Amino acid sequence: MQANPFLKWAGGKRQLLSHLLPLVPARYSRYLEPFIGGGALYFATQPRVAFIADANRELVTTYEVVRDKPEALVARLTEHRTCHNQDYYYQLRAEQPTSPLEVAARFIYLNKTCFNGLYRVNRSGQYNVPIGSYKNPQIFDRSNLLACASALKSAIIRHADYRETLQEAKSGDFVYLDPPYAPLSPTSSFTSYTKDEFGERQQRELAQCYRELDRRGCYVMLSNSSAQLILDIYQGFDVRLVAATRMINSKADGRGMVNEVVILNYQPPASGFVKVDERTKQPVNPVSVGLLPANEDAIGSHQTEQQPSTSTYPFLRIR
Repeated sequence: MQANPFLKWAGGKRQLLSHLLPLVPARYSRYLEPFIGGGALYFATQPRVAFIADANRELVTTYEVVRDKPEALVARLTEHRTCHNQDYYYQLRAEQPTSPLEVAARFIYLNKTCFNGLYRVNRSGQYNVPIGSYKNPQIFDRSNLLACASALKSAIIRHADYRETLQEAKSGDFVYLDPPYAPLSPTSSFTSYTKDEFGERQQRELAQCYRELDRRGCYVMLSNSSAQLILDIYQGFDVRLVAATRMINSKADGRGMVNEVVILNYQPPASGFVKVDERTKQPVNPVSVGLLPANEDAIGSHQTEQQPSTSTYPFLRIR
């Protein structure tokens, strides 16, 4: 059953599925994604055995409610949609519900009606994004929520630090890492996805975890910005440059096409793109269009030394 992300998400990967799906290993034991966010790659692949997690407690609660109580969630979201106006938005934003159903319904409602679909909290963990200027926001799609519920049935969902989730990773597992991005400039990131920021120290710690997963024999794919820090700390792996359109930014001049990287420690199974339906944004039959030349050498810790590519193809290999 086809399922699309039910949330807007800063850095969401739905638009990049045509780049990412050909790079997913053809065979792997289990799927692990410790920064689940909007879950675009998870919903596109729908793995049979999966561990998904996030440090954002409300996000994790929302995934659990979508999986376990989709019809009750639809009913509550219908009420929010009926009541939606500016006063109602700020009233609900100020609340701090404890019931999982109420947490999930509030989370989705705010996500779909706030400014630019941004999720941001202050250091006290309080959501602080103003209302967006939508005339008739589509807060939910019942059929898609039910499809997401079905896709999540086999997943183990956890509220956890990424390191805790990665302790589960074993040889043959596929790990997709999509952390908060390293900023391209001192003013290009917002604060904060959780009340604990993800800065340079955390990026370097994650790179150490990446190398440990490589040593364990895991297939590891990581997405991040093309900041020099990221290029430096992942030297020795296959780093591919992709262009993405980013519209979730507090400043208009910060939106538009930006370069991101996808970092692999293994030989991908395909050399082309997967065709994506423009209406549904979901993959259809894989079609190679010759934009990503196949790599002849091995990937990761077994790579041979080679100069960085200077081709015009949309990837960059850093050794």
